[in-house]
Amino acid sequence: MADHTATNKARPVFTNIHVTQIVKYRLPPAGIVSIGHRVSGVLMFVLLPFVVWLFDVSLTSEVSYERFSSAYLAGAGWFPAWIVKLVTLGLIWAYLHHFIAGLRHLWMDATHAVTKEFGRVSALVTLALSLLLTLVLGFKLFF
Repeated sequence: MADHTATNKARPVFTNIHVTQIVKYRLPPAGIVSIGHRVSGVLMFVLLPFVVWLFDVSLTSEVSYERFSSAYLAGAGWFPAWIVKLVTLGLIWAYLHHFIAGLRHLWMDATHAVTKEFGRVSALVTLALSLLLTLVLGFKLFF
């Protein structure tokens, strides 16, 4: 058996990142979108009871619609109106980001467009679109 140690280059040694190094680590845009996609999915799942409540009180009757409207003006129960609006804004971002990132993933799966450059550009477009649309709808929500 031949000795291949002389012809092989030294392999780099990879170590795990330490918790104190997380702040210094620069995640590429595709990584940010990927993590955001997971976070937005969890956020939508966790806020599902809030969505069901909003849907219920907005459609049941005229009286319940007034209750729905007043939640955004005077608050709901112990929660002031600004918290209800902030949670709604988080839900808006979660939906928009998850939807746009999902379309990005579907496009890459359907067209096999998985180059590094396309991944970077499509991730930046996803981030920009989700944040821009969230700002527009947030402006409408708060003002």
